Amino acid sequence: MSRAFGYRAFGGPEVQFHFDRPDPQPGVGEVLIRVRTAGVARLDPLLRSGHVRALNGHLPFPQVMGMEAAGDVLATGADVTDLAVGDAVFGFALSGAGTYAETTVLPAANAARKPETLPYEWAATIPVSGTTALDALDWLDLPEGATLLVNGVGGSTGQITAQLARARGLTVIGTGSDSKRAGAEALGVTFVSYTAGDVPGQVRQLAPSGVDGLIDLVGGDALRSVAALATDPRQLLSAADDTVRELGGEFLPRRLDRASLETVAALMVDGTLDPHVTRVFAFEQSAEAVAAVETGHTAGKLVLTVSASPQPAR
Repeated sequence: MSRAFGYRAFGGPEVQFHFDRPDPQPGVGEVLIRVRTAGVARLDPLLRSGHVRALNGHLPFPQVMGMEAAGDVLATGADVTDLAVGDAVFGFALSGAGTYAETTVLPAANAARKPETLPYEWAATIPVSGTTALDALDWLDLPEGATLLVNGVGGSTGQITAQLARARGLTVIGTGSDSKRAGAEALGVTFVSYTAGDVPGQVRQLAPSGVDGLIDLVGGDALRSVAALATDPRQLLSAADDTVRELGGEFLPRRLDRASLETVAALMVDGTLDPHVTRVFAFEQSAEAVAAVETGHTAGKLVLTVSASPQPAR
């Protein structure tokens, strides 16, 4: 048996609780891991609410929170030949096993070995936030010197997107609340404040002809207000709202593969990317971590420490 945090039904925070469950068993192509750290993502409370039932509507309750984790391999399933017991790994929990748990299973194809110098706390930020940024920039494939607008630059994915874009020689304009200004500007982002109002007008002052590419991480009205700033609708991309297609844009296609995980990890190791982990919660504080990310106002990345890490954080 192992401890987990999840929800007994679809709903709000009142359905969340810690509970004991049998250790999940790795199936074909899967590895069982002891979770060291789990990333806390905006998607987690959306899944709990039942708003994304295409991903979890088929799963029995209680469901376990979380989709990204870093830990150590305890067992391997059939046909796993490239990961072994004792390997430090990180990746996506795509089968519904969750990651707010002492143990979980990861598909081997969606997991990677953790570089020795990469802290578990950083590795757990890569599957959702890190690879979303990589996928978005690779999909747009903007040339050096192009102007990119990141709608919602202050969160974890936004900050990694900005860093990666700057490393590729792009000029980055980012939108966010005033509390995110200092962090964004420290990354070389030209910041546009939601609080000041008329976001499209503010961006037009910086880029009168519009922007070469637009990555939306917010969705809803915030997406619709800036969509027309993309000079070519085909360079409008959202990772948060699939109605972007109605605006001529594209909902971000995801790769979720080992190569993407390894690419982002290497960029963290060489100093190109910093996930800006702003708070580390104890496993017992899982509900507090979910509440923090659910507000949408957190800057940087939140992670859970589920079990003690054998190596110091960077």
